[in-house]
Amino acid sequence: MATTNRDTGSEQHRSDPATGRLMQIGEAADRVGLSIRTIRHYEEAGLIVPSARSEGGFRLYTQPDLDRLAVVKRMKPLGFTLDEMRDLLTVVDALDTATGVDRAALLDRLAMFHTAAAARVTALRDQLALAEGFADTLRTTLDHHQGPAV
Repeated sequence: MATTNRDTGSEQHRSDPATGRLMQIGEAADRVGLSIRTIRHYEEAGLIVPSARSEGGFRLYTQPDLDRLAVVKRMKPLGFTLDEMRDLLTVVDALDTATGVDRAALLDRLAMFHTAAAARVTALRDQLALAEGFADTLRTTLDHHQGPAV
């Protein structure tokens, strides 16, 4: 999918309309807001597979690959495990072509992920409220002991 320009030695990336523009891992990392190391880790864990490799062996990503990384990135702060992330991505991938009973089962699994995510968001909000209350208490104590500003 990638070619090397023999005159300049620079690599130019071509892609078909189905996969979109190809980008190397550094650009993908910048666009998604993850480190290169994290993206490589997710690849090793089977969460993301680059759409292509250049002639030089560089990973090449498309917008759908970045969308997949964004899902993983949003799951991370909610405490989902790599196995849970992989399972959700499998469900989402399979929904595109599933029909009948299989589709209903996948939708049930997706609903379970939604319920788990919503519960974890609620727990994080509760933790944040507790942390904000603590910070407010410290501010009040600090203000009390500092006295009026001079």
